[in-house]
Amino acid sequence: MPLRTADFDYPLPPALIAQHPSADRGASRLLVVDRGDSLSGAAAPLADQTFPHLLDLIPAADLLVLNTTRVRHARFLGTRPSGAPAEVLLLYPAPNGHWIAFGKPGSALRAGKRVQIGPGAFIETVAVLEDVYREVRFIGITAEAAMRESGLLPLPPYIDRAPTAEDERRYQTVYAEREGSVAAPTAGLHFTPELLAALERNGVEIARIDLEVGPGTFKPVEVDDPSVHPMHPEWYDIPVAAAEAITALRARGGRLWAVGTTVVRSLESAALPDGTVRAGRAETRLLITPGFHFQVVDRLITNFHLPRSTLLMLVAAFGGHQRIMAAYRHAVASEYRFYSYGDAMVVI
Repeated sequence: MPLRTADFDYPLPPALIAQHPSADRGASRLLVVDRGDSLSGAAAPLADQTFPHLLDLIPAADLLVLNTTRVRHARFLGTRPSGAPAEVLLLYPAPNGHWIAFGKPGSALRAGKRVQIGPGAFIETVAVLEDVYREVRFIGITAEAAMRESGLLPLPPYIDRAPTAEDERRYQTVYAEREGSVAAPTAGLHFTPELLAALERNGVEIARIDLEVGPGTFKPVEVDDPSVHPMHPEWYDIPVAAAEAITALRARGGRLWAVGTTVVRSLESAALPDGTVRAGRAETRLLITPGFHFQVVDRLITNFHLPRSTLLMLVAAFGGHQRIMAAYRHAVASEYRFYSYGDAMVVI
């Protein structure tokens, strides 16, 4: 029978949702999940390790692919003309110089309404769009200046606190480059410059791509049939150098290790039948659920994701539904830390 959304649910004690980053970026726990031999189906037991164990797992001549997106300071706390508070989250720029955003309360972002974010600085709603999105423009200040001066780092909704100076450093990967996301590619948060350098010394090649993480990454699937879930669009950019590295990898018979679900969606969206990818910038709405045929990605490094989410469905598609749900039960029982600031899993 086809899997339903309820098949991706699991109980999670709230105490296991990480509210702060770990004391040491590179020392998170790592659950090693073996998918098993393709012929016999036999799989090694789940293994509890720490993140530096990747040095022993990734062999020389394999390729590690990172998402270099940087999180924007895109959250604004402002006031309405009445003095009541309002919140606006910028999602991505519109072609006409405006921005697509959403906020709360919805009444504060009706067409023509303004939210003040500083002296003489406002965000005005131009139009109400579908899915509670708004087209907005800045008045008295540019969007770029507003983000520099009063924009906040948009921590995930399950982190129940205001961002701190520590988040400025820890909610970005050490290799983040161009701003474009409303959420971090969290599997990459565990990497340190020292670990990346050690992998390269071991002969592991590293390639970089960019996928702009959107707010839909936190959206649970609310329909019973996951295949009809309206997938959020996200832009990705695969440089020529990354595409060429994947082509060379296929020629030498190596394996590709994707750091995070964002890398998986980018590469599989751009996949060619021979396991290579098209270079360039494009939009993806790819929904990956069990039964999906992976053409590019051979190994997956990821965090633990929300129940009933498209991210968990993607991981289950890659690792096998029963195997991944068993791994999640093990992680809960072993008190792994969950979600963005939580621990990691590698599926081999």
